[in-house]
Amino acid sequence: MKTIEGGICAVEGVLASGSCENEYGVAVIVCEDSNASAVFTSNKVVAAPVIITKEAIENGKLSAIVANSGNANCFTGEKGMDNGRSMASKVGKKLDFKVNDVAVSSTGVIGRELPMNIINCLIDNALEGLENSPKASTNAAEAIMTTDTFSKEFSVETKLKNGEKVRIGGITKGSGMIAPNMGTMLAFITTDIDATSQELEKALKKAVDATFNMVVVDGDESTNDTVVIMANGRSKANIDENFQEALEYVCSQLTRMLAKDGEGATKFMEVEVNEASTTKDARNAAKAVVSSSLVKTALFGADPNWGRIVAAVGYSGVEMDERIISVSLASNQNNVKIVDQGVVNAFEGTKELEDAENIMKEKDIRIIIDLGLGNSTATAFGCDLSYDYVRINAEYTT
Repeated sequence: MKTIEGGICAVEGVLASGSCENEYGVAVIVCEDSNASAVFTSNKVVAAPVIITKEAIENGKLSAIVANSGNANCFTGEKGMDNGRSMASKVGKKLDFKVNDVAVSSTGVIGRELPMNIINCLIDNALEGLENSPKASTNAAEAIMTTDTFSKEFSVETKLKNGEKVRIGGITKGSGMIAPNMGTMLAFITTDIDATSQELEKALKKAVDATFNMVVVDGDESTNDTVVIMANGRSKANIDENFQEALEYVCSQLTRMLAKDGEGATKFMEVEVNEASTTKDARNAAKAVVSSSLVKTALFGADPNWGRIVAAVGYSGVEMDERIISVSLASNQNNVKIVDQGVVNAFEGTKELEDAENIMKEKDIRIIIDLGLGNSTATAFGCDLSYDYVRINAEYTT
């Protein structure tokens, strides 16, 4: 597997574009006559575009996605449904696609009607700029940004077990209102694999469970979360375990970008849980630690407070034994075991505490937890909780 340029446009035949005006943006992605699948938010308050895209993808096919930023088109009633369908219809008519072959996504402020005069102009502009190029992918990624501070895209080429090559590219957005169960984030993935919608659904769900569902910025679950995969089949190659590995790698890289760009974030946190009894336990323990406000604030303050980490594992509900748990902190330069099989190493005056304090000052920090009870492992991704997070969200609509 190798990293390549191009994002979603690394895949032959995929067209993309983006157009922005002040706080609003529109991205259009075209992957004509593709088999497709998607995963959505589990929030009971569901945005109009999520409902529309669920309906569109029922037949397992998509040809295009239109996504806007600046307004979530959520809690907007029938008018919101009409506006979302109007977006799909506009793209479908221009590109000669059935309206049901166009997915719709929105992100931004909840509870306000879409400014359709602006959105329609942006759709027109985006449709005029469609092309297959790295710049087109970047333009689309930038158009869906809200409080993001940088655009997020990633692509790979991988060799299948039979020697055939396939490509996978993705873009995503999100920096706040992010929690497990599709934590406000959008992600759009394209590939040239030749797969049915059922095969894509299975592959996507497995990838999402290990990546996007393991990222926490603030613990709030959005109303609009959507991950869509579209496969145009141009490679003529079929899904195998190498494709699954590559898909999960693309999703994991996009997930890391989401965590690093958390609202107000100054540090990135990766929590790895090893030796758990089950995969479910490993994931629940990792998510508990990465979700903990006390761990997140300790990260911000560069405080190696192992007690907060162990406490989070304890209340996660997983099988554990405090007499055998181990906790390590690691950066790119250093690694220190602060708790070794229930024994605290990092206390006043020790080199372990000094090393731990230095690691906590780094920008990228790994927390490694060994439960000593089995062979299952999982990794969760997050960031610190800073003063700026409060400021950004206190001023979000005012």
